[in-house]
Amino acid sequence: MTRLRGTLMAAAVPLLLISACAQPAGNSAAASTDSRESPAAYPQDADELVLRVESFGGFVPAEQNIGRIPEVSIYAGGRMITEGPVTAIYPGPALPNLQEQTITPEMVQALVKKAQEAGVRNGADFGSPNIADAPSTRVVAGDQSVSVVALNEAQPADPKLTTAQRAARTKLAAFVQTVRQLNAAAGVAAPVAYQPTAIAALARTYVAPQADQPKSPETAWPGPALPGASMNPGLGIGCVDVLGADTAKVLTAAKTATTITPWTSGNAKWSITFRPLLPEEKSCATLKGVQ
Repeated sequence: MTRLRGTLMAAAVPLLLISACAQPAGNSAAASTDSRESPAAYPQDADELVLRVESFGGFVPAEQNIGRIPEVSIYAGGRMITEGPVTAIYPGPALPNLQEQTITPEMVQALVKKAQEAGVRNGADFGSPNIADAPSTRVVAGDQSVSVVALNEAQPADPKLTTAQRAARTKLAAFVQTVRQLNAAAGVAAPVAYQPTAIAALARTYVAPQADQPKSPETAWPGPALPGASMNPGLGIGCVDVLGADTAKVLTAAKTATTITPWTSGNAKWSITFRPLLPEEKSCATLKGVQ
C-alpha cells in the first residue's frame, strides 16, 4: 500500500495547457510587445530553475520546515523533480523518494507564460486571510515569484480578502493544481529516481524512544562530523554538506536506515533528516532562505 508525500496526484492536465505547450517557443503570433504581458525572464543554463511550487511555514516541526522538499521543480533543460510515493509504514525510510522526469523545452516556456497569466508577478497582492497556522504556497516562475498564505485553506467568503484578492487566489490555485498534475501529463517522460550529487544532512540530538515505541539499531555516520553549522538560533538543528565521495557513502548507509535511526558521530548520537540537494542548490546555506 502506498501514499503520496505532499499533494502530487496522478491526473490529466487541462487541454488548455497541453495546447499551449505544443506551441513552438518562437511563435510570434502568441507573443506580446507589451513587457507587462511578456513571459518572465527565461534562464539559459539547463540546470537553472525555471518554475517551482513549494510550501513553507505552517504548524510543522522545525526540521521538516527547514528540510522541506519543493513539490515541483522544473529546470530550463526540461528536468522536472518531484517527491514520489513512499510505503505507508512507520518508521519510514531515511531517504525521501525524489523522482525525475523530463518535459519539452516548449512545455517549459509555455508553463512560465501560464504562470505569469495566473498572477505570478513580484509584488502581486493575494491578501492575508483570517486563518492561523496555515502553510504558505510559493510559486517561482523565471525571475518572478509570489508567496500566498493559506492558498487552499482560506474560505471563499473570508471577510479579510477583497473581491480582487479572492479572484487572484482562484486563478493562482488553478495554475498550481495544473503544475502538481504534470507528472501524469501527455508528453512527460516516465519517472526515474533522482540521483543527487550532494546532500544536506540536518542533525539534531537523538532522543531515545519510549519503551512502547519502535527502536532502530545504531549506525555509524560515514560523512563529515555532525552536527555541523547551526541552521537557526534556538532550533538545535545543525547541517553538514555531504559532497563529493562522501555522497555515495552516505547514500549507501542511508538506504538501509529509517527516520528513527540513531547515527553515531563524535561520541554522540544524532537524528538526521536527509535533504538531497536539487540541481541549483549547492550547500546547507541554500536551505536557510526557504523557511
